[in-house]
Amino acid sequence: MSIATVSRVLNGSDKVSESTRKKVLDVMERSGYTPNAFARGLGLNTMRTVGILCADSSDIYLARVIYWLERELRKNSYASMLCCTGYHLPEKEKYLQLLLSRSVDALILAGSQFIEENAQDNAYLYEAAKKVPVFLLNGVLPGSGAYSIVCDDALAVKEMTDELIALGCRSPIFLYRSLSYSGKRKLSGFCRSLTEHGMNGQERSFLCPAGIPETVRFLQELEAQGIFFDGCLASDDELAVGAVKYALEAGRQIPADLQITGYNNSLLSLCSTPEITTADNRSEFLCTTAVSLLMQVLEGKDVPERTMYSANLIRRATTRSPK
Repeated sequence: MSIATVSRVLNGSDKVSESTRKKVLDVMERSGYTPNAFARGLGLNTMRTVGILCADSSDIYLARVIYWLERELRKNSYASMLCCTGYHLPEKEKYLQLLLSRSVDALILAGSQFIEENAQDNAYLYEAAKKVPVFLLNGVLPGSGAYSIVCDDALAVKEMTDELIALGCRSPIFLYRSLSYSGKRKLSGFCRSLTEHGMNGQERSFLCPAGIPETVRFLQELEAQGIFFDGCLASDDELAVGAVKYALEAGRQIPADLQITGYNNSLLSLCSTPEITTADNRSEFLCTTAVSLLMQVLEGKDVPERTMYSANLIRRATTRSPK
């Protein structure tokens, strides 16, 4: 039996008879042969591998995104290669180049932390998009040729703010961690709502230290400065948990004295007592859509460069019930 025949069997060619295919596969099974994926990939001009970049896989939201991405890629017979870059630009560039050197078929950037404030710092992403399909989850890089799947965070936060005010909140504040693409969108939604209600959103928005204990202390300091708030909207559920703990320590009743909302609909929002009203940005939908579009791109099909979808508001015990 020739090497060419064995190669056709390994590559799934329809130019091999079923009897020959069975003989080759039987020999492979008896000998414990495992094909060299790298060599096979070179022959087929595809590694059937997608590189995934994320800032921090210990982040509860990103960890779930990675799970959904890996699951969907596996369903489509693609392997994944994960690199956790941290938040500094040199590390992001280094790991992206590492994945490209491994001949991945595409790149998925999970999270909005990859879009830099300075446009020149995004040059490495523009270069990568010329070589392989690049998919941005909750990030947009105009004019790059990269594909973006984005939750409408601005609309979700605006609607939550509108609802809190409709439920009697008169002095809301907004807590956020960073001014990533997603962070800016959330902040803009809060500010737009307050402007429509005759308040200054920028004056009532605060960059808050990460971590639950730090959030408790931050809100205690705001209170000590005489800044009154009867509503606290947070850019993620962890900050919202910190707000709940602050209220419990301060003796403020939830939701009578203080209404609280989070974002992401993570397990933290359910583990909290009381359970936290939050926005579900539908991470499973985000990832299944991204992989579906990626498969279409790899098949040579045209797909939109930007896909936007809406979050769902999950009402729980930290906000008042509509009358």
